[in-house]
Amino acid sequence: MNGVYEALAHPTRRRILALLRQGDLPAGEIAAHFDIAKPTLSGHLRILREAGLVYGERHGTSIVYHLHLSLLEESLGALLDLFKIGQAAADDPVQPSPPSAPTGNGRTTTDDGEHL
Repeated sequence: MNGVYEALAHPTRRRILALLRQGDLPAGEIAAHFDIAKPTLSGHLRILREAGLVYGERHGTSIVYHLHLSLLEESLGALLDLFKIGQAAADDPVQPSPPSAPTGNGRTTTDDGEHL
């Protein structure tokens, strides 16, 4: 799973994934969206392949890349679970402190009557 997060760490690779989210693309069409050298782009595609986020199929002289969406969804779900994002507040053992309320004497007290 770490390879997935490392692959997602670079903005160019995230842009490649966004392009592939719209549909499969040959390497040449992916390259047309970037102002970087083709060997650099090939390196980004290799990292995405090794992480399992994309796969390529050779069609004649070109390679068409496809997004492996289920692995991406699984990885993002694991990240959300790790940080408990999207879970109900009742599941969170850390509850916010009650708000302070002014008392008429200029002092502030908490809900349990303690003066601040």
